[in-house]
Amino acid sequence: MTSVRDVGAAWRLYVAAAVLVLVAQLIGIQQLDLGVGVIMFLPLLYAFVLGLVLNPSIVGRFQPFLKSREVAAASPLIVVAIMPFIAKFGTTIGPDIEQIIAAGPALLLQELGNLGTVILAFPLAVWLLKLGRESVGATFSVAREPSIAIVAERYGLKSPEGTGVLAVYVVGTLFGTILYSVMASFIASTGVFDIRALAMACGVGSGSMMAACSGSLAAAVPEMESTILAFAGSSNLLTYATGMYLSLFVALPAVEWMYRRWGRPEATPASAGASTGGDR
Repeated sequence: MTSVRDVGAAWRLYVAAAVLVLVAQLIGIQQLDLGVGVIMFLPLLYAFVLGLVLNPSIVGRFQPFLKSREVAAASPLIVVAIMPFIAKFGTTIGPDIEQIIAAGPALLLQELGNLGTVILAFPLAVWLLKLGRESVGATFSVAREPSIAIVAERYGLKSPEGTGVLAVYVVGTLFGTILYSVMASFIASTGVFDIRALAMACGVGSGSMMAACSGSLAAAVPEMESTILAFAGSSNLLTYATGMYLSLFVALPAVEWMYRRWGRPEATPASAGASTGGDR
């Protein structure tokens, strides 16, 4: 467990973060024209990639500068760092509340899009990757904090389902912001979808992913920045408010049913027999 003292003493971490931010801002926004669309690279993307390079667990040469104490102290600071984004989104919802209300059912029904993880990811996990019960935890949601809480309570994080949800959580944290940033700017440049619909799609229940996605959209369509941030923030708020119930009462039972029908026979016994909170 990382203590407050460790966070306060990790001065190397703050120096590294300041340097990364400076370098990323100096690079600025870059664009790659693909003809059918444009991929926009934001400073957030550069900072993320450079942060991976500086991680001593990935590149051992930086071990003398950033030690395991600094790496451990960085984890709880993610929540602190994302708070200004959340606060900014909250202040943009009010001025655009009329547009948000006008979106009405669209903003609510977009929550059903979270079921796409069941429809798309489950067949790949079971039939292509040959996963066992891990596929249940990995595919019933986008595997953010509420999903981890559901799996921890129902199966325990040391169960196969816990392994699945944690694996997707880590991958989403590492690559989700990059994918969302690039994908959002590219799709926006094609002009196929309404920018408000794309802004709603940014709200998947992850503050960092939402910030990357909405930031790319705002950079692509700067004249609609306030609208984009308002719709993205509202969508993310609704995902936190309703997405957990959708995952708990719709998505997870659906994945369980699908696994009993098409899953690996040798792994069929449910982890319900395991202790509910075996790792607590």
